[in-house]
Amino acid sequence: MDSNATLLEIVKKLQDAEMGDSGRLSYILHSLEKGKKIYESDKKYLNKKYEQLQKTQSVNGAEKQNLKPLNFPAVPLSHHVLINRMHKCASCGNDLGLEERTTRYENRWFHAACFSSILKESELPKATQVVKVPPPVEPYRAETLQTKPIEHIKTKPLRTKADPVLVLLASIIFALLVITAYSMLSYLSLIAISVAAVMVFYHIVSRKEPKSQYSYGRRAASSYSIMVMIMPFVLGTMIAYDGYASGIAGVIQTIFVWCLMLSFWQTMLFVPLAIRSVALEALLREPDSYPKISVLVPAYNEEKVIQTTIESLLATDYPDKEIIVIDDGSKDKTLEIASRYKDKVKVIHKENGGKASALNAGILYATGSIITILDADTIIGHTALKHIAKSFSTENVAAVAGNIKIRNRVNCLTWCQALEYLSGIQIMRRGLDYFGAITIVPGALGAFKKKKLEEAGTYHKDTLVEDFDATVKVLRSGMVVNGSNMATAYTQAPQKLHDFYKQRKRWYRGNLQVLRRHSDILTNPRFGYLHKFSYPLLVIHMLVIPTTSLMVLGFTAYQLLLGNYSYVAFVLGMFIVLQYLLSAMAVRMDRDDKKMILYSVFLVIGYKQPIDILQLKALFEELVGLKAKWTSAQRIQQ
Repeated sequence: MDSNATLLEIVKKLQDAEMGDSGRLSYILHSLEKGKKIYESDKKYLNKKYEQLQKTQSVNGAEKQNLKPLNFPAVPLSHHVLINRMHKCASCGNDLGLEERTTRYENRWFHAACFSSILKESELPKATQVVKVPPPVEPYRAETLQTKPIEHIKTKPLRTKADPVLVLLASIIFALLVITAYSMLSYLSLIAISVAAVMVFYHIVSRKEPKSQYSYGRRAASSYSIMVMIMPFVLGTMIAYDGYASGIAGVIQTIFVWCLMLSFWQTMLFVPLAIRSVALEALLREPDSYPKISVLVPAYNEEKVIQTTIESLLATDYPDKEIIVIDDGSKDKTLEIASRYKDKVKVIHKENGGKASALNAGILYATGSIITILDADTIIGHTALKHIAKSFSTENVAAVAGNIKIRNRVNCLTWCQALEYLSGIQIMRRGLDYFGAITIVPGALGAFKKKKLEEAGTYHKDTLVEDFDATVKVLRSGMVVNGSNMATAYTQAPQKLHDFYKQRKRWYRGNLQVLRRHSDILTNPRFGYLHKFSYPLLVIHMLVIPTTSLMVLGFTAYQLLLGNYSYVAFVLGMFIVLQYLLSAMAVRMDRDDKKMILYSVFLVIGYKQPIDILQLKALFEELVGLKAKWTSAQRIQQ
């Protein structure tokens, strides 16, 4: 599977068999036809899907060979006529022929095709036996001809069981947390895990339905925020009283135990909620009718990638879609390339004003009730729009976040980014989905109800991360933001450190701008779980953890100076094992490449530290008031 000719043949076979994501396959086909090399991850994807296709074909062939003709006793012609008269499909009312596949359910007979459509509508388990002919006919009775068409089949609510592998991994994680707490700083670590358990219990028990979570009250920080703020002082007092350490060493040790508590809390809360989310996602029903979706693609100097993005959108399976490409004053051939599709796509050209202004211009021309945003370097999954529509089935859901995957996994940096995306989406975002308070609907693939987005204020150009700002504004309006992990999109990640720096510089500075713009959320209970939970969590991840992580490194160096090598190795080893288990859970949930798990160690040491430094750099620039500039990574030809 190395030559382009062989790969091209395999792609065409997969497309003919409708196996795999058509958006990704069309992108690979486009690259191969131009004689370009494709990524190793794409080759592995083709190999995996081709093996599935071969297995499917071999199974189907074996079934055909094992079929034997059924020998039925001879029946007079008049008897055949009697059978056709007596047995009619309870759905369509037409006769059931001897040569037709039929199904019996609750003493009623159906054409197999008719019953399949009823089964889909009613969400029945597809375990009904299908036979070739009706059973022996009873003596003719006139009343048997009066078969009423079926209206609806009553069924019990569907339930799904949790994945046993995920449950096993979660059990190991919880056991590891207990062992870690017991083995480290005696009763201090036990207090940390106990406080974390109490906080988890409080969050789960106090949860209300998203539609009723918003209420007015006295301005104050949430219970979670207060607990997080006072615990360092409580722990520091205990450490000083018992004489564990003093001075700077005591402060660092206090911060270490505090970080340990936050780590315990986050793991114990998000892991079971993520498993719950996986189980519930399988129960989402298709809407009675699919709403019209307007897909906005803002583009500025995207000549290398825009063609593939448009073609993937045109190939997407959705009955009523509208594609709008907004050229934001590009200086290259972006407008020229997009205009080639003007018979199928709306193309808008405007003066350069930034991504937010381009999106607002696109909204003015959009006619769909749902607005979907897709980055110009992103390939949308074949069924992504249908899964987005399913997630909007609940009335109070105003936005849906898609599942972003890294396509160009070519080196250690891109693999670490892919794992970072996967862990964040499959563990943390699934947990936030439980509260209906996902804080970022990504610009790479995200959707809003048009009316709700306009009421919230659309996109604002005063921040570098317009998607984050728009999501927070929607949450402030009292609506729910959920995620759809089945709505996938494939994007590019920076392959060089310089490009990675430029991307993260914009992200982290923009995140701080949004936190500052919406800082009143921290003390306003009107905003529900955004106030109680999501916003404080963002503050911790963007401000507290980068600072404390570097201080923990100082604590580690202090322990090494004291000669506690085994203690440092034990603690570091525990956190690395924990990260491997969390990564394995995320990969299992998303059915992604298992090779990604191997890079888990870098999310503890190696990849994490540069990210912490970049976040602190952005914090310093925001505090001193340095002007923020839009920076982005260099595009790779698709």
